[in-house]
Amino acid sequence: MRRAAEDLADRLGAVERRFGKAAALFCQTSAAFEVLAASGKVGEIVRVEMDEALLAGAPGLVAPPETVPFEDGSLDLVVSLLSLHAMNDIPGVLAQIRRALKPDGLFLGALAGAGTLAELRESMLAAETELYGGASPRILPFTDVRDAGALLQRAGLALPVADVETVVVRYDTLFDLAADLRAMGETSPLIDRSRRPGSRRLFARAAEIYAERFSDPDGRVRAGFSIVWMSGWAPDASQQKPLKPGSAKVSLKAILENPPKG
Repeated sequence: MRRAAEDLADRLGAVERRFGKAAALFCQTSAAFEVLAASGKVGEIVRVEMDEALLAGAPGLVAPPETVPFEDGSLDLVVSLLSLHAMNDIPGVLAQIRRALKPDGLFLGALAGAGTLAELRESMLAAETELYGGASPRILPFTDVRDAGALLQRAGLALPVADVETVVVRYDTLFDLAADLRAMGETSPLIDRSRRPGSRRLFARAAEIYAERFSDPDGRVRAGFSIVWMSGWAPDASQQKPLKPGSAKVSLKAILENPPKG
């Protein structure tokens, strides 16, 4: 979360404008709020969390997951860090964000994307298949960066951009990774997962496979987290628009055959 907040600061720093009112939407900690406040670019900031405990006594709103509790056209900026991946209806949430933004308002969001915990997924799948002859889903399906760009367009956001950053964290064993995930509240929320408790034998074998396939020379294991960043603007007449096909006055062929000299 700290790393995502640092990235948010960099991305916000590249935007040459001020924002009257911003929402930090389901960011789980105060990190995003603090980045917005330190930027000097935001007038009013409202934190929204799905549980009052996450506000830790700080001012803010409590709202059900997958709801954006603001009137249409009331926000200049919405940011969301590392929560969208756990929502059932990402397109619906993005559409609500689009409606809550004023014309030319900005959305910046980060979510865990495809490739996150791929090592853990593969190790658990291999161990469960080996021991039980089949496997059930244990890790969320994550959004691919290309799909993220399409989701922004589907929500009606203009100038959509999606990119991905992969962060590798190293642990002593699979069990240390699992302890971190549990402490973060990021164990599997899948409804369709197996209700049969995982046995010690299953996790021991998964840890062996993890170490065999994904360890470094010093014996520590790698865990990859792919952070997909999304940005888009509420449409406005002032924004740049692509030229219509066929409207160019000079053909690409002419440029390639007669390159400029000098």
